[in-house]
Amino acid sequence: MLIVFGGLPGTGKTTLSRALAAKLRAVYLRIDAVEQALRDSGMLPGKVGPAGYLAAMALARSNLAIGHAVIADCVNPVPESRAGWASVAGTAGVRLLQVEVICSDPVEHRRRVESRIADIPGHAQPDWASVQGHDYKPWPEADIVIDTARLTPELALARLEKLTG
Repeated sequence: MLIVFGGLPGTGKTTLSRALAAKLRAVYLRIDAVEQALRDSGMLPGKVGPAGYLAAMALARSNLAIGHAVIADCVNPVPESRAGWASVAGTAGVRLLQVEVICSDPVEHRRRVESRIADIPGHAQPDWASVQGHDYKPWPEADIVIDTARLTPELALARLEKLTG
């Protein structure tokens, strides 16, 4: 199974995807960590572009091929990245679960964004203005939308576990 989380920064994707990966003992791929490693390598001057997603998709394919469930933690903002994950699942012959995470309370969302502390060495967290300006397209294909302004992490995780069983 390939479970792909998407949503704007600060919505709770990492909290939920990391917890679900631990529960399922799944391979956990965090795009922020992959992209930071690419920046740290010095091989990609300027913006990382799609390189982080492509690297994570290759890692997902390799792990799915040997029978591991994989969870991808990413913004997944555009149809092209979403199609890429669908292609990975299709090639591997596994079920794809697409999870969109939102925070419908803008005050709470902003508080989260502004209070986050980077947990990846060298990674700069986006500020509220960049989150608001993010090019994030609607995701009608998502199998479930989790609103973290309305659900506790525990309740959200319980809903996700039901979908994976």
